Amino acid sequence: MNDRCAVAMVIHDYYPRVGGAQQQVADLARLLRQDGVEVCVLTRRFLGLQAFEVRDGIPVYRLPIPGPPALAALVFTVSGVRLLSRLRPAVVHAHELFSATTTAVTAKRLLGNRVVATAHRSGTLGDVYRVRHKAFGEQRLRTIVRQVDAFVVISREIDQELAELGVPDSARVHIPNGVDTGRFRPLAASEKQSLRARLGLSAGPLAVFTGRLAIEKRLDLLIGIWPAVRAAQPEAALVLVGAGPEEKALRAAAGPGVVFAGRQDDVAPYLQAADVFVLPSAAEGLSVALLEAMAAGLAPIVTAVGGAADVIEHGHNGWLIPPNDPDALSAALIQWLSDPVGRAAMAQHARERVLAEFALPVMAARLRDLYARLAGHLDWQTGD
Repeated sequence: MNDRCAVAMVIHDYYPRVGGAQQQVADLARLLRQDGVEVCVLTRRFLGLQAFEVRDGIPVYRLPIPGPPALAALVFTVSGVRLLSRLRPAVVHAHELFSATTTAVTAKRLLGNRVVATAHRSGTLGDVYRVRHKAFGEQRLRTIVRQVDAFVVISREIDQELAELGVPDSARVHIPNGVDTGRFRPLAASEKQSLRARLGLSAGPLAVFTGRLAIEKRLDLLIGIWPAVRAAQPEAALVLVGAGPEEKALRAAAGPGVVFAGRQDDVAPYLQAADVFVLPSAAEGLSVALLEAMAAGLAPIVTAVGGAADVIEHGHNGWLIPPNDPDALSAALIQWLSDPVGRAAMAQHARERVLAEFALPVMAARLRDLYARLAGHLDWQTGD
């Protein structure tokens, strides 16, 4: 086991627990490593998972989380700092402002590493709001503002929240989430139909959701309006790709035309097979699932939360609707599932936007430059 790394990324959940943030960390770590940066990942250890493994060339350390949440957070931080004292990274990059950032800041006080933090969501379900409403929340936020050397900002909404906390402009670095535009790419019509047949999907208009089946995604709303969509488009189908705590309730509520594809290690084929991507979330940061769908050549219908408005120009490369609005969601799906010419134009503009501004290698290069600037005189590629 190599007990050194230059950049330690700390994140609550990691593979095999998959979400947008986890995928982003995995992809960035892989690209940084290809560029010569020694990256490791520290995460929580859940039942049945190994304490250490190398995944896709990245050392992954899983830390214990015993007992109730408060104790689990404390043990995670203590064991994380102990491990970081052995790994001696030049930079610790915390994903989310909870115990990951507490661990990074505590390590800085003891070891002198630089700290980068990324808030992955905004609003009432976001990082700033949730920290503020925990015990000693205001004190924790003041410490975070004072001790974090740079905040990676993925959306304008998060940027505004950090500015209101007093984080200076110089410490807020705009590096949005990125996507692998080679892996997520459109298919020709003939390829799409063949792919649908292989996946066992309908040949009619097809909407897809990818992500965790979690309450904030408001999939209950989507399933609730699907009968109205089917009344207008009887051959339409909705495919939900993913797993999560809401799955049982959603399956019980689903009617005809709703397909549960379960958790998939590779969601690209499901995106490539579909016509429309739908994301009815009540809260997001900058959705990686949205960027993947746009890169795959889908017309996106998404709620105007988080970073969606940073990416979507309404009516040009996507369709924005208010959150928690079943009538708007239903109307948008009926409109774009019924308009193949219009949605094809929208989908083309969506991919063009991602190619121009959200290609993953560009984001990895920006992150590498940030690490190098913060590390200063340290040999940040090897951690010495």
